[in-house]
Amino acid sequence: MPTMPDKPLWKPSADRVAGALMTRFMEEVNKRHHAKAADYHSLWQWSIDHLEEFWTTMWDFAGVISGKRGRRVLVQGDMMPGARFFPDVRINFAENLLRGSPEGDAIVFWGEDKVKRRLTHRELREAVSRMQQALVKAGVKEGDRVAAFMPNMPETVIAMLAIASLGGTFTSCSPDFGVQGVLDRFGQVEPTVLFACDGYYYNGKTIDTLARIAEIVKDLPTVKQVVVVPYIDSKGPLPPAAIRLPDFLAPFKAKEISYHRVPFNSPLYILYSSGTTGVPKCIIHGVGGVLLMHLKEFLLHCDVKPGDRVFYFTTCGWMMWNWLVSGLAAGATLLLYDGSPFMGRGNILFDYADAEGMTHFGTSAKFIDAAAKAGVDPVKTHKLDRLRAILSTGSPLAPEGFDYVYGHVKKDVCLSSVSGGTDLVACFAGGCPTLPVWRGELQCRMLAMAVDVFDDEGHPMPVGQKGELVCTKPFPTMPLGFWADPDGSKYRAAYYERFPNVWRHGDWCEITKHDGMVIYGRSDAVLNPGGVRIGTAEIYRQVEKLDEVFESIVIGQDWQGDVRVVLFVRLREGMTLDADLARRIKETIRANTTPRHVPSVILQVADIPRTKSNKIVELAVRAIVHGQPVKNMEALANPEALEHFRNRAELSA
Repeated sequence: MPTMPDKPLWKPSADRVAGALMTRFMEEVNKRHHAKAADYHSLWQWSIDHLEEFWTTMWDFAGVISGKRGRRVLVQGDMMPGARFFPDVRINFAENLLRGSPEGDAIVFWGEDKVKRRLTHRELREAVSRMQQALVKAGVKEGDRVAAFMPNMPETVIAMLAIASLGGTFTSCSPDFGVQGVLDRFGQVEPTVLFACDGYYYNGKTIDTLARIAEIVKDLPTVKQVVVVPYIDSKGPLPPAAIRLPDFLAPFKAKEISYHRVPFNSPLYILYSSGTTGVPKCIIHGVGGVLLMHLKEFLLHCDVKPGDRVFYFTTCGWMMWNWLVSGLAAGATLLLYDGSPFMGRGNILFDYADAEGMTHFGTSAKFIDAAAKAGVDPVKTHKLDRLRAILSTGSPLAPEGFDYVYGHVKKDVCLSSVSGGTDLVACFAGGCPTLPVWRGELQCRMLAMAVDVFDDEGHPMPVGQKGELVCTKPFPTMPLGFWADPDGSKYRAAYYERFPNVWRHGDWCEITKHDGMVIYGRSDAVLNPGGVRIGTAEIYRQVEKLDEVFESIVIGQDWQGDVRVVLFVRLREGMTLDADLARRIKETIRANTTPRHVPSVILQVADIPRTKSNKIVELAVRAIVHGQPVKNMEALANPEALEHFRNRAELSA
């Protein structure tokens, strides 16, 4: 593989480093604990060596609101699973989010080009107060589950905060889910109240959801109240036992919110695995862990300060929504968007950034790649003068994605590629405002996350060697468990069985000489031709350099006692895979990786299947190619795309 010049794409200025919250935090650590951290890397080492001191310092630095903290910080700290943080604390999540300056913007919302709204912190608190009272009347109490089949809009945030204020548990999915996909999720956790929108907008179209809500409610017998949120102003009939949101709230006037504090390790959210290999796992995340972890990430790793305006392109079916709303606790204004990101020829999100003074732009690697392929060039068309950070996750950001951001979006910006997931509703590796950005690399392992790379025998790998991403010490957002897993066996099997007492995340990665990370894809999708393990992202990074290739997906096909690499490409509209393009694809891969990476077969497809959160699904494609069933088609946004891979004659010769 050709070597790249060892020069960062971006370095923070001395003023920026001096003013960063990360720098202030390091100074506080050195003062309070007589540590000698001189830079990020020494601070990271101190943080994993002194977990209890780190988290108490973080607590104080962030100004967490709670009852008495007590002396115990981490019990059973040598056990994964089993460790628990702050077991003596009682806390309320909503209380920590609803503390902004009354007249400042709390939420700005764009629903494509059709809806624009904003709420001050005072208006948000009033809305939460009324929603809390209505939920109390509906019988919601501590521990109850409340579900939302909703777009990324203010009412979803308001509902979550009201439920959290009562000590209840919130769970959500986006309104593009089919009926069975919703039931596979909500049916397991037995909610008592369901919030659902009457429809939504996508790519200029209006989609009515009332009929789907009626079907869903029929098979959710625990739901006692359905609240329909007007968004598209559908005139269709309401489902049985449903009430429109204005009528649900009408009896109540805003008053002071009563915050019910619950134990630190009480359920706050139930999130769901992708479900592509079976019914989704229901992952329970705790109140205090989510708050404390997200405050660390917002304040230190994203450098979010009061008055900053934070955006993430997400739906309510992706954990980035749960992450985004925690920005309120950091004093940020939330910039919410629902709909297609490619309205206005791919410029609508950059229009939003300019119009609202966006400081942090969060999106997926797929969006960055698609914007590059579409020729979106904000550096020429937009000011983006307040934008300080661009965050990317969902899949590994290719080196060419870094080039696009710095060449076509903004030169002076901290580009933070991050990696974590639904399993921890947080990050293992990601950004740091005081470090340089190196092409193709995540900047750092996150503070207090004892992240390492293991070989198959559980030994740490040297720098630059690929292996399994692991975390060797506890962290606050380890799940409380899985729903309907009373003995914890499913939970242990998911993360801890491969390496006892160590979290195995399922990513194939390496630590770089800059002490950053490169993620090569999911380890369960790693290719293994001739016994050589290859991360799928290594191939995607080369294939998608070619202008003709819109996107690709690669699998290992069992073949003649070995595994051969099979690459499927989706080309730009009107283009056809011919011998010349296939040759150039192979040459590009061979020149920049190894001969082992070169696919034995390259085939064109019209579409590539993906999850609702826009992740391509190698395992589902591999199953179809091998004639095996895909266990949960409802998890896919476009299940019909699998037919492009079924019974391909080219794969039997």
